[in-house]
Amino acid sequence: MEITIPSLVPSVQGDLPLGIPKGDASLVEESPSHLADAAREFIAAIGDRRVFAFYGSMGAGKTTFIKAICEELGVKDQVTSPTFAIVNEYSIDHSDAQPMVNGQCLMFNGQKVYHFDFYRIKRLEEAYDMGCEEYFYSGNLCFIEWPELIEDLLPEDTVRVTITQQPDGHRTVALL
Repeated sequence: MEITIPSLVPSVQGDLPLGIPKGDASLVEESPSHLADAAREFIAAIGDRRVFAFYGSMGAGKTTFIKAICEELGVKDQVTSPTFAIVNEYSIDHSDAQPMVNGQCLMFNGQKVYHFDFYRIKRLEEAYDMGCEEYFYSGNLCFIEWPELIEDLLPEDTVRVTITQQPDGHRTVALL
């Protein structure tokens, strides 16, 4: 399955909106509806799978897309990159919203989302020490950035998600 997200980064000269200089790793969403649509399409494809490994270069939009997925799932907490914490935990609370994607979101209500960023992991033992396998087999949603560094620990049924930035600024999200 492939999802295309149009124009995550606007093509402008000079500074980007909100005063972010060009070349900064931060992404500015030009059209929030495109990102939300892509997140809903991703959620509709989740099924009974729970562990998702996000592959992509630095600045490809992994954190931005995970944030959009969490928002569409009903996470009320601020979703941020867990670069220094390694894992952030969020609760899904869809009690004050309408069901979306044919009720798909409501099936996750009350569950946890674990958002990992293994960019800073130097040795596989560090991931073992933080108990990552307990999270992966918890039955809760796990979104993993920089999974290349812990490949040997990923469950067999992990869904590989590749985010690729196209020359025109679009992102392609492929689920493998």
